[in-house]
Amino acid sequence: MTRARTVLVARLDNAGDVLLQGPLVRALAHGADRIVFLAGPEGAAAAELLPGADEVWTWACPWILGDAPPVDADDLAALTDRVRSLAPDEAVISTSFHQSPLPLALVLRTAGVPRISAISVDYPGALLDVRHRVEDDLPEPERALSLARAAGFDLPPGDDGRLALRRPLPPVDVPPGYVVLHPGASVPARAWPAQRCAEAVEALADAGYRVLVTGGPAERELTAFVAGSRGVDLGGATTLAEMASVLAGAAAVVVGNTGPAHLAAAVGTPVVSLFAPVVPAARWAPYGVPTVLLGNQDAPCRDTRARECPVPGHPCLTSVTAQDVVAAVDELATVQQPAVAPPFAAEREAATSLQGAP
Repeated sequence: MTRARTVLVARLDNAGDVLLQGPLVRALAHGADRIVFLAGPEGAAAAELLPGADEVWTWACPWILGDAPPVDADDLAALTDRVRSLAPDEAVISTSFHQSPLPLALVLRTAGVPRISAISVDYPGALLDVRHRVEDDLPEPERALSLARAAGFDLPPGDDGRLALRRPLPPVDVPPGYVVLHPGASVPARAWPAQRCAEAVEALADAGYRVLVTGGPAERELTAFVAGSRGVDLGGATTLAEMASVLAGAAAVVVGNTGPAHLAAAVGTPVVSLFAPVVPAARWAPYGVPTVLLGNQDAPCRDTRARECPVPGHPCLTSVTAQDVVAAVDELATVQQPAVAPPFAAEREAATSLQGAP
């Protein structure tokens, strides 16, 4: 296809979701002159870290965000006008399997975008030029990359399709030789209980590990409790880019299914993944790095997409002990090189690009 001058790519949810778009963004950037990334408020800082993203816009989407703002006609008109002024040659809308790209496609079409690609189960009518379909359980980075390919874009030669961040990362004043434990999660059902996290800091310290506890500004009380007297509390002390630097220097990262798990994968650090099965690990586990998955993947909450645990006692994760974490860290801390990222599995991709078919 003819090289596009400007491509608008949209992913409107959280930081982790945005980080998983890295291979898609690099593929688009390889075939375009300029990439503008439309992100939600929680994902914009992550979009700034993606190689290939030339500009990042922030917009709070009323049909994607968990704490959604009301639909505001003036706000939609302002976004439409901004896109019309940008005049992108095409747009690629990336969504999770449970999100629809069609409302945003309508806004972009109203703004005059001539070519729009997205994954859509629903009939798009005139809203999409490339309606892509994929099988359900592709890992999210592969799912997104398949959309780029359906739109006519591919990774540059030598790009292995892993997650990646812009380099260099900002320097951080952290002595080498440590493990990171990140106790927070954007969704409560995916969080290992704070008491278990604190027990893990103690157990890791007993095993000879220096433990850094990371978290955002709103998690300072949590990180202070978890760090206790034997961990180093970094809660609220780093930007997202600085947290990436901290994770890059770790022997392993202990974290739930939340943004820093994907941030760790993007810097090539092994992950002990405390994974609640409310969403499938096949799609959302840390991608392309050595990983030990902990948590009962057959628990009753499986595939519920619950934000609050629907099972008393949160058994899928409370079943994981501090000693389980120490054993997993021992296993991963000996890994010297990241595992080879899974190749893009074209033979697994039941994908078609349809021009408006129902």
